Amino acid sequence: MSQIGMTYAEALYSLAKEEKCEKAVMEQMKTLDEIFAQESDFIRLLSAPNVEKETRCAILDDSFRGKVHPYLLNFMKILTEKGYVRYFHDCCQAYREQYNEEMGILPVCAVTAIELTEDQTAKLKAKLEKITGKTVELTNRTDPSCLGGVRLDYEGKRVDGTVKNRLDDIRSLLKNTVL
Repeated sequence: MSQIGMTYAEALYSLAKEEKCEKAVMEQMKTLDEIFAQESDFIRLLSAPNVEKETRCAILDDSFRGKVHPYLLNFMKILTEKGYVRYFHDCCQAYREQYNEEMGILPVCAVTAIELTEDQTAKLKAKLEKITGKTVELTNRTDPSCLGGVRLDYEGKRVDGTVKNRLDDIRSLLKNTVL
């Protein structure tokens, strides 16, 4: 994540927090980030130096006025005017991290060989919330190479309880055993 993204996201979050609209802004940022990922030409247009700043800001107005929070619209205009709109994704990530920290939310990705059932997801989420004392935002990703078990990825950490990991440990132990 870039320093620009962190700096601008912090400023937006501070303003949104003062006005008690930080969740609404975050949700709209997430939606816009997904749209911009699919329509990368839009960001290129907003970054184009051969298009005047006023024109680029007018494009934002035409596209989003009345559809997103005014703070978010003005934020995108500032990024566009400063030539930093290409850092919008970084801003979204930094904003979300700050929001999660302030709200005590811990995003966790559970990687399993097959999709977790709703009951398994609820039980895992409840257990993680009890252990961490935070509200867990659990997502499930499947990876058949796990063979079984679960691997948890959160805050740059990994807790690997998969069958594949255990087999790799046994393989390593046997490989290093001298007979």
